[in-house]
Amino acid sequence: MIELDRVSFWYHGQADPVLSEVTLSVGEGEFVLMAGRTGSGKSTLLGTINGLVPHFTGGHLDGTVSVDGVATHAHPPRELAHLVGVVGQDPLAGFVTDTVEEELAYGMEQLGVAPQVMRRRVEETLDLLGIADLRRRALRTLSGGQQQRVAIGSVLTMHPKVLVLDEPTSALDPTAAEDVLATLARLVLDLGTTVVVAEHRMERVVPFADRMIYVPGDGSVVDGEPADVLRSTPVAPPIVELGRLLRWDPLPLSVRDARRRARDLDLPAPPVRHEPSSGAVLLSASDVVVRYGATVAVRGVDLTLRAGEVLAVMGRNGSGKSSLLWALQGSGPRQGGSVTVGEKDPKTLSSAEARKVVGLVPQTASDLLYLQTVDAECEAADRESGAAAGTCRALLDRLAPDVAADRHPRDLSEGQRLALVLAVQLSAAPAVVLLDEPTRGLDYPAKAALTRMIADIASDGRTVVVATHDVEFVATTAARTVVMAEGEIVSDGPTTEVLGGSPAFATQIAKILGPDWLTLADVAAALPQAAR
Repeated sequence: MIELDRVSFWYHGQADPVLSEVTLSVGEGEFVLMAGRTGSGKSTLLGTINGLVPHFTGGHLDGTVSVDGVATHAHPPRELAHLVGVVGQDPLAGFVTDTVEEELAYGMEQLGVAPQVMRRRVEETLDLLGIADLRRRALRTLSGGQQQRVAIGSVLTMHPKVLVLDEPTSALDPTAAEDVLATLARLVLDLGTTVVVAEHRMERVVPFADRMIYVPGDGSVVDGEPADVLRSTPVAPPIVELGRLLRWDPLPLSVRDARRRARDLDLPAPPVRHEPSSGAVLLSASDVVVRYGATVAVRGVDLTLRAGEVLAVMGRNGSGKSSLLWALQGSGPRQGGSVTVGEKDPKTLSSAEARKVVGLVPQTASDLLYLQTVDAECEAADRESGAAAGTCRALLDRLAPDVAADRHPRDLSEGQRLALVLAVQLSAAPAVVLLDEPTRGLDYPAKAALTRMIADIASDGRTVVVATHDVEFVATTAARTVVMAEGEIVSDGPTTEVLGGSPAFATQIAKILGPDWLTLADVAAALPQAAR
């Protein structure tokens, strides 16, 4: 179905190729996981499959890429739309219409599908992805996860032979992610659709994949069975890392296989994890209400944040997490309740004053970057926050060393861009830092670096709040976790209790070893040296 024959690709102005002499063959009805570090070339490799590379990106392509016998270099992407469906990292950037139902139908309209067939496929897709209640909603009013499901649905309705998805579960809660991946697996098994998924959260996709392509970043690729490829890759999901630690052979790829192997594992008592902070209260929110028209996004939420605390906010897509963060920051709507930071309500302050009280990094961090170089962004941040010259740059060097001063912010990796936005926000020295889905697009090492950043911020006596669906990240980062549902807080307590006691939010290690164990670090610390 997909053939790459000695494919090499250079972007304009770059001496080294992103892809070098890559030869691959993907058959009909295969579910392929593509993995690799941030910036290794995964998106470029995906782009060659439907011709976006080089027709849209520019650059120089050597070799041949063909899909179902059609050479992509000889046809623009629009002529491949019936063959290849693509879902990019940013769903909102790909939307064309205004409402969910219109977006699901748009692609079929361009392909000339009969109206009665279009109607049937729209209904099937709405049910398949569990978004029937969103059919008449405006796309821009949806949460990030809801937008992601609509983007996937808009491609599914066209019934392409090949589906290419770039980070399709990055904004989805664990249950929604499993539903989407199960849907993709059903397309593979029942319809023979070829699915290629690039994903950093490999723990979600590995159980569904029957093949894996690892992109190390040197222009080459490693291709094979998931268990064989994961044996030596520098990035791997927690379940594989556990298998490596305990020298299991073959490596387990599913929780069921790992639980069977762990039956004879003799572990001591689990380590004592950090308890939630008891420092001074930095932010107090009482009876916060947020409404969008008739829709109530946040219903009378009470929340107290203390110095040195790292709090995770979790919940299904559309539960009100982002709305709560914007209400706490003061820029978003708030129809009821009060928020106090140091006896001030951020909503009553000017933008410059509010930045010094509460800093927020939105889901798309690059929305806050608008200048031509990293240095220009840092200088503007110092000037606007009234900080000493060089403050932002010093923070950036602490968070992400070796970022060139003259680079354009859009050319940075996801992790570097997030570090730059964090430095911009921290230059105002806010007491409270809010992060909305900060791990989107980050690989495992980048998330570990973000964890260290957050720990450093908290150690300065500030509060960090992280709204995320990434349970593995929460387990390593936050001491306290809040779970929201329908705009209300339904659970609030130590992370071990909240995650360990929940089938939906349990980490892979907790599912294997029990609710008292959350991370691989817990297991490694508890094992005697001989066992390690």
